Amino acid sequence: MVLFQKPGSRRRLAVFGTLVIIVLAVVGMRLFMVRAKPAAVPSAVPVTAAIATRQDVPQTINAVGTVQSIDSVNIVPRVMGTIEKIGFTPGQIVKQGQELFLIDPRPFQAALDQAQAQLQHDNAVLAEAQLDLQRYQTLAQQNSIAKQQTQDQEFVVEQDKGTVQLDQANVEAAQLNLQYAHITSPITGRAGQLLVDLGNLVGPQTGQASAAGATTSATASTTTSGQTSSNPLVSIMQLQPIWVTFSVPQDRLDEIVHNQAAGALQVGVYTQDRKLIETGKLTLIDNQVSTSTGTVLLQGTFANTDLRLWPGEFVRTSLTVSTLQDVVTVPAQAIMAGPSSSYVYVIDDNNKVRRVDVTPGQRQGGVTVIEKGLSAGEKVVTDGQYRLDNGTVVAIQQTTAPTLPQAEAQAN
Repeated sequence: MVLFQKPGSRRRLAVFGTLVIIVLAVVGMRLFMVRAKPAAVPSAVPVTAAIATRQDVPQTINAVGTVQSIDSVNIVPRVMGTIEKIGFTPGQIVKQGQELFLIDPRPFQAALDQAQAQLQHDNAVLAEAQLDLQRYQTLAQQNSIAKQQTQDQEFVVEQDKGTVQLDQANVEAAQLNLQYAHITSPITGRAGQLLVDLGNLVGPQTGQASAAGATTSATASTTTSGQTSSNPLVSIMQLQPIWVTFSVPQDRLDEIVHNQAAGALQVGVYTQDRKLIETGKLTLIDNQVSTSTGTVLLQGTFANTDLRLWPGEFVRTSLTVSTLQDVVTVPAQAIMAGPSSSYVYVIDDNNKVRRVDVTPGQRQGGVTVIEKGLSAGEKVVTDGQYRLDNGTVVAIQQTTAPTLPQAEAQAN
């Protein structure tokens, strides 16, 4: 019995065989290419680096400070009257002795004229009484009048002298009141908000004497009840020079006092974004430590030449207590914390790294002092350390040297 295959079956077998041959050929070629490809060389790890540098590093104490005016005063009247003149613009710098307000001087001038006239009258009365006394004394020596009459005249002369002295005091008081009508600035500083207007009735606060040396007074504006309000006319604040006060921990007090004795320590003030405003000198170490905070109050004085410091402003301060001379420094981010010690990765001439244990010292801004383990001139990794190990090849993207920031102060 003879079996015959259909023509379609033979074609399918031929196609299938052809596909199997093509697949085997592709697989073979891929295996050949993989075996022939050389082993991949590990690529260099990109890092940034810095060079260890010797430099002087200041030892600082950082804190938040408050700007304070050295001298501030509320301008207040010592006599009552209406304001006829305002001699300044609010916000301007006024000079010591500059006239700020003029209170209507006419009543005080009239009082002075009256006191002077009374003094002149009583001086004449005294002169007449003294002349009569001289005549009575001459007649008494001649026994022409009774001795009692001469004695009575002597008492009249003494009474007239007392009257003249009282008149002189009244003249001085009237002159003083006339002077008080011209209100001048006792200091040089910036004027604040004007709290009165032309024509306001102002005067001393109730119960306050208008004598020289009074320190508290108030404005007085006309009201329906005839009373006065109690506000200053204006405030004046000294801005040049100016103070900045701040507090430091008590455990640094001995070091500060010791170094201040050799010369005034330098204080820097900075904006909140750590930009240097000005440098000044430490001028006050308070005489006691705060028992509630364990800190001591310090005060620096600044020229404030550019008027960048304003009373009440909060600033960052940095007190330079001492300076480490010629020490090895690296950027702070180069130092890594290990299980037993701190370390850095040092880059050799072949761009290979090795791990080196170091002893870090004080940190100043973004720079750390290296007390042991590193020499000046060595190149250390500052970024990319987490991908490194001993012998790793690196590709340096940027190399810098550690520099002490001139405009950075971080509050403790």
